[in-house]
Amino acid sequence: MKEATAILDYLNAEATDMQTLLKELVFIETPSREPQTQKDILLRLENEFHKLDYFTFLMPGKKTGGFLYARPEKRIKNNPLQLLIGHCDTVWKTNTLEDMPVTTRNDKMSGPGIYDMKAGLTQVLYALKAIRAKGLEMPMTPVVLINTDEEIGSFESTSTIRKLARIADRAYVMEPPLGLEGKLKTARKGLGRFTITVHGIAAHAGLDPGKGVNAIVELSHQVQQLYAMNDFDKGITVNVGMIQGGISPNVVAPESKAVIDVRVENEKDGDLITKKIYSLKPTLPNVKLEIEGGIGRPPMERNKRNQELWKLAQSKALLLGIELSEALAGGGSDGNTTSTFTATLDGLGTPGDGAHAKHEFIFYDKLPERTALLTLMLLAEPILLNQDI
Repeated sequence: MKEATAILDYLNAEATDMQTLLKELVFIETPSREPQTQKDILLRLENEFHKLDYFTFLMPGKKTGGFLYARPEKRIKNNPLQLLIGHCDTVWKTNTLEDMPVTTRNDKMSGPGIYDMKAGLTQVLYALKAIRAKGLEMPMTPVVLINTDEEIGSFESTSTIRKLARIADRAYVMEPPLGLEGKLKTARKGLGRFTITVHGIAAHAGLDPGKGVNAIVELSHQVQQLYAMNDFDKGITVNVGMIQGGISPNVVAPESKAVIDVRVENEKDGDLITKKIYSLKPTLPNVKLEIEGGIGRPPMERNKRNQELWKLAQSKALLLGIELSEALAGGGSDGNTTSTFTATLDGLGTPGDGAHAKHEFIFYDKLPERTALLTLMLLAEPILLNQDI
């Protein structure tokens, strides 16, 4: 209890500096699809890690801004690892600050990317700073990975995240918590993306309509079959979010395409829906279906090792006077990936609201509090349940 109080007191004293750093990070606009914008924030973060005597490595991306890796310069050989995952990219385009300026009003601090998830990055730095300032020792070596492509599927950084998760005893994901009360994310739905392309036969819509086979009509039948796969009681959602097709109003459409978003709560349902989608058959003659895709981010399930980490967070939070709740998140994160290999706890960022929305904000008085929780989690002994799913 004394240690928890001392850590929280230290972070409350650092609250102004924490807010200043957070504002600096938000002022550096970092849209996922503009990789050139990521360099400044990665260098800014790298500089902060160097102040903590951390070894850093900047991995350039091929189509993204790459990622930043950091670990202590001095480390105990063969010490178990704890992984901290965050991302500095946002969904907001360059110059969003003109319409969404950083503001501090009442108990809220607003700005693009502040909640999702530059507050979480600030927490990582100040948790490590608190441990250093108080002369405390972590029983597990922290390894930090901050990527620039999370909002677009982590398609370049996932392979590295997998490698680190395989050798880590636990993973803390600094995504924002859920709801205004700040529920930790102990489960996430798995995400799948599928594309169905229908190949029909073109013909003149006025002269020879009978010689054609309309790919758009066929796709309409497929859409009905896809929607029949929804099972909301089981948390299975199948959404046809994009459709395109045809080449001209006076031509029987020779091709059409649909992009489908799939969300599932467990691996079994993911396998089931994948099989159903790939089993779709044409309803019209002389039509060919081309089906691509799959479950890209596996579900983060409430398995034994993840729940033990959640219980640890609950107990540490009580030392700070925080009563935590857990929640299932419909969206995905890099926690979906780490959970496949190691104990994972997600949503350790700062409470607020408005992820991907114009009212995005955090409750700034919660920033030291949630940083203190992360600090206590980093100081916790290993649970030794890494192989127990």
